[in-house]
Amino acid sequence: MTSNASDDAMRPDVSGWLSRGFHRFLTPYLRRNFHSIAMMRDSLAHAAVPEGEPLILCANHPSWWDPLTAQFLNQHLFPTRQFFAPIDAAALEQYRVFAKLGFYGVKLHSSEGAAAFLKQSRAILHSGDAALWLTPEGRFADVRDHSAVLMPGMAHLCARMQSGYVLPIAIEYVFWEERLPECLFRVGEPFRIADHPQASKMDWQTRLTERMRENQSVLSERVIARDSQAFENILSGARGAGFVYDSMRRIKALVTGRRFKASHGNKLQ
Repeated sequence: MTSNASDDAMRPDVSGWLSRGFHRFLTPYLRRNFHSIAMMRDSLAHAAVPEGEPLILCANHPSWWDPLTAQFLNQHLFPTRQFFAPIDAAALEQYRVFAKLGFYGVKLHSSEGAAAFLKQSRAILHSGDAALWLTPEGRFADVRDHSAVLMPGMAHLCARMQSGYVLPIAIEYVFWEERLPECLFRVGEPFRIADHPQASKMDWQTRLTERMRENQSVLSERVIARDSQAFENILSGARGAGFVYDSMRRIKALVTGRRFKASHGNKLQ
């Protein structure tokens, strides 16, 4: 583990072999449950942040899938950075294996919990090779609902840092043409923390809220338009309606001499 001289907190100890095993399980698991995981093409360059700089990802929080898709996206976008994310302390107590995968417990809605979150998060960011994923909505929220006030922890954290980057991440899970959903996301334009040395906590709260909601809106426009050309497919998942029905379709295609096509439509193939 790596210590931070400015805090008495320690970076959580992550199990290398458990993480590798988890990712070997995760990719086929996502393939079975999604038709695709795809990134908006216009945001590809936004993920190219310098190595060694602290990195915070602020994402919306639409579903149960978020911790798993965040782990996958971190592996794809930032393969040299260790994934970390806060989780409710009670939930971590229930699923203790998550502590070895980069999750650390936070006691929500208390001053002691807020102070502990800041100490632990700063220790993680000072290690240099981490990606800290935060969901400042603090609850499951519909992707079209931008009314929720973001929890202040991320703004507090940014106001206390002298370097690093913040990347907004917008994510939606949608059904287009297939039995399984698409997982679609966009990386927003990065904040360079050193460019805002005098920014207060309230300044950061305003900036982060505006940038995060703007990024969600850009993604939503392409999702509503069902514009698959705007996306780069990074994981192709399962196709077809299911084993029994697709077996019947295969036999029919063989008998009639036609090419069998598992997919219902043509998006994100």
